[in-house]
Amino acid sequence: MWRARVKANVVSYNAGISACEKGARWQQALGLFCDMWEAKLKPDVIFSYSSGISACEKGEQWQWALSLLREMWKAEMETTAISYNAGISACQKGEQWQRALTLLSEIWEAKLKLNVISYNAGISACGHGDQWQRALALLREMWEAKMEPTVSATVLGSAPARRASSGSGLWRCSAKCGK
Repeated sequence: MWRARVKANVVSYNAGISACEKGARWQQALGLFCDMWEAKLKPDVIFSYSSGISACEKGEQWQWALSLLREMWKAEMETTAISYNAGISACQKGEQWQRALTLLSEIWEAKLKLNVISYNAGISACGHGDQWQRALALLREMWEAKMEPTVSATVLGSAPARRASSGSGLWRCSAKCGK
C-alpha cells in the first residue's frame, strides 16, 4: 500500500487544537499553535485562537490565554466575543477578577456585543473574588439588556455578600432586580 504524504494545513491544525481544548491539553494546543506559525500558516480567529484560548482556560492557564489574546491584537486580527469570553473564563478560573472586568470593558470598547456568556463569566469572576457589588452591577446590566443570567445563584448568594450588604438593603434589592 502506498503511503500518502499529506501536508498539514490550517484546518488540520485547527482540528488538533480543538481536540486538545476538549481534552484540556493546553500544552499540546500551544505546541500545535507554535507549529502552525513555524509552518508559515496563519491561524484564524475562531478556530485557532479561540480554541487555543479555551484550551488554556480549561487548563487554568489564564496568563497563556491572555497572551494569545494579546497576540491577536498585535497581529491586528479582528477579535470576537468568543475569544474574549474564553479569556474572561480563564481569568475567572485563575481568580483574576480585575483582568476579567478589563476584558469585559475591552469587548464594549471594541463595539462587540456583550452576550450572556460574557456577563456570566464576569459575574462568576467577581463572585469568586468576593466582589459582590461588581457582580450585582453586572447582573443589573444584564437584566437591563433583557438577558437571562445562567450563573449559579451561589455566586451572588455567598455569605460574604450577605454579610457585607446587611443593613444596606442592597441584598434584598438585588434579589428583586430580576423580577
